[in-house]
Amino acid sequence: MLRATLKCIALSLLLWVPHAHAAIAVSSTRVWPAQDYTRLTIESKKPIRHNMFTISNPDRLVIDLENVELGEPLNKLTEKVGDNDPYVKSVRAAHFKPGIVRLVLDLKTEVKPQLFVLKPVSEYGYRLVLDVYPAHPIDPLMALLEQTKTAIPEAASAPTATDQPQSVEDKPLAAQDEDVTKQPLPVAPPQKFPELRARTLIIAIDAGHGGEDPGARGRHGSREKNITLAIARKVKTLIDGMPNMRGVLIRDGDYFIPLVGRVAKARKVNADLFISIHADAFIKPKARGSSVFALSEHGATSTAARWLAKKENEADLIGGVNLAVKDPYLARTLLDLSQTATINDSMKLAKHVLNELGDINDLHRGRVEQAGFAVLKSPEIPSILVETAFISNPSEERRLNDKGYQMKLANAILGGVKRYFAQNPALARPKFAQAD
Repeated sequence: MLRATLKCIALSLLLWVPHAHAAIAVSSTRVWPAQDYTRLTIESKKPIRHNMFTISNPDRLVIDLENVELGEPLNKLTEKVGDNDPYVKSVRAAHFKPGIVRLVLDLKTEVKPQLFVLKPVSEYGYRLVLDVYPAHPIDPLMALLEQTKTAIPEAASAPTATDQPQSVEDKPLAAQDEDVTKQPLPVAPPQKFPELRARTLIIAIDAGHGGEDPGARGRHGSREKNITLAIARKVKTLIDGMPNMRGVLIRDGDYFIPLVGRVAKARKVNADLFISIHADAFIKPKARGSSVFALSEHGATSTAARWLAKKENEADLIGGVNLAVKDPYLARTLLDLSQTATINDSMKLAKHVLNELGDINDLHRGRVEQAGFAVLKSPEIPSILVETAFISNPSEERRLNDKGYQMKLANAILGGVKRYFAQNPALARPKFAQAD
């Protein structure tokens, strides 16, 4: 009897051991908090089966992970949620029952979560991604309105011809830099230009990549997403220092935004211009120089431009887009619309910015190039993509990390914007778009 019992126990152990060894190991976990949403990523070599539900009073989000090993990456999730997270208060992981590891997220507010799996791409394995969106998201248009009300005095609400960016064709770069710190120019009485009252030019500034998508990497470890954000913030500071101009950062932190989401945010605030900032890379470290690109309806202007557009358009695969969500507003931004007039304006802006960049850096090519960049496909907003320099070139990588040089790049972009508006005043459009 005893022998038979021992045999049964031994057989049970043999059946159990393979199952235990089959548990999926989590290789890493990451948390990306942002005002737009918080993303939590669980990476593994195999896809993880999961189930999610919510609990009220207090608000919690529960995710059950099937056949997952509760190792160090999951245990350390608690340390990765900071006080600055707008939506997640804390997270904890523990064995719930055999074969199930349970994650519990304590929430700060009502949310709309999305949970989905991404297949391996680039350096990543399988990723289980949780996006925690606010149930009542902040309207970027209303946020901009509030910022503009506090930033623009009532006395300066009637810009005149002198209030528009001056022609700077014959002004040296140093003099343009000084404009940023000058006081606003005197304005004429409002009644002379009633149609221009409270007209503020809105410049959408898009820092390329972010979050799960690091962009290109330099020889000394620099990440494109960090450099682009640093430059974008400097561009916004300079633009906000100009009379009757406001900069809007599409991404103001280390988090991922889909390409069409960047276009949609610019349209939501009725931007007059859209400028996407990047740092180029190539397999050979000697490649150098600045470039500026516009959208093309009829194919790329060169093989290099086509290759770059393909690389930049793959950012969604790396950053991680939930393909199950169909947003009709985002879909409308990529309709095959006639964009000839917008592309013509984009080319004008691109030429001005390229000329300014040529004063502070070599130009990779001496002309503006065009290709099918998804992030430039706004039907009504002149849009350009600026490759500031080659992060893959050790010399240019060092310059891109220098705050003084970042400011030179920001000034060059501002100089191009000022030249564009001096020749193409944006006076006809209303100040703000209507919310959908």
